[in-house]
Amino acid sequence: MEKFWSDKIKEIEPYTPGEQPKDKKYIKLNTNENPYPPSAKVIGKIESMNLEDLKLYPDPDVTELRKVIAEYFSNKINDKITHKQVFIGNGSDEILAFIFMTFFNAGDKVYYPDITYSFYPVYADLFNVKEIKIPLNDNFEIEIQKYFRLDGHIIITNPNAPTSIALKLDEIEEIVKNNSNQLIIVDEAYVDFGAESAVKLINKYDNVLVVQTFSKSRSMAGTRLGYALGCESIIEGLNRLKFSFNSYTIDRISIEAGIESFKDNEYFEKTNAKIIQTREKTSEKLKKLGFKVLNSSANFIFISHKDIYAGDLYKELKKNGVLVRYFSKDRIDNYLRVTIGTDEEMEIFIEKLEKLLQK
Repeated sequence: MEKFWSDKIKEIEPYTPGEQPKDKKYIKLNTNENPYPPSAKVIGKIESMNLEDLKLYPDPDVTELRKVIAEYFSNKINDKITHKQVFIGNGSDEILAFIFMTFFNAGDKVYYPDITYSFYPVYADLFNVKEIKIPLNDNFEIEIQKYFRLDGHIIITNPNAPTSIALKLDEIEEIVKNNSNQLIIVDEAYVDFGAESAVKLINKYDNVLVVQTFSKSRSMAGTRLGYALGCESIIEGLNRLKFSFNSYTIDRISIEAGIESFKDNEYFEKTNAKIIQTREKTSEKLKKLGFKVLNSSANFIFISHKDIYAGDLYKELKKNGVLVRYFSKDRIDNYLRVTIGTDEEMEIFIEKLEKLLQK
């Protein structure tokens, strides 16, 4: 153990990201990346940029991208959102870390489901926040009444990960209404694949903070861009933290790419629709093979088979060139999370499964 490590670093258990193997070519269905490239407008903008400008710092306020996002959501929800209600981060994970630093004091409580995004416990430990996990029911669903009148801030991933199940907007609103003195953080990394965004609530309630990302539905995991929307005072708090930590979290290329992505709504909707269609076709095929497939509103599915242990199936698929995500955790250790790829990739996935099941 490194003698210069702090006590916290010595004892913390870091987040484990999905495999990014370099040994051979896999069909990668393990990290919820989008199977389609970014918009041609994004690629064209990057190719046309004057790269000599990289000698200059980017805009620390990321003003133009914030304005584009504000305009997009204003039109989408038919309610005025200003750029002062938008925060930009280096991926939504950074924003989540900023949230813990901005809105929690050491020893405060944070509530979230017992099965959810596994970065939350890492942040809670890192920033000395007391985590309280609320169990999902036997169907892996959030029971909203368990989130009423709590004494700490709440984080809900919607749709949830890795279970893929979404709450309805009115259910989110009930949680918000029943916790007026607590911040409700809605992590919407997968919202564009079948759920309804809580952005509609940010002008109605001052305790809602919605976090989204460019990584999934906008095919830009490699640019590390995320954003959050809330009332101006919440966003001001995040900016106070950012400018006390790192003024330049977003580079020039990512800013321009993000702007172009929001300008090409036709491509955004087209690729999302393709993923949803492929998800539904794949789910039906898996059910015919005897798999239990949870209802998904995400770009992944959560599956289990009564005859083959998920850990063994994960290993066999990897041997056969297909990567999926396996979590060796209580309650979900017989499930696999499978990212939705292209139709061709999912057909190969099904073919591999059929052969393994025959064995």
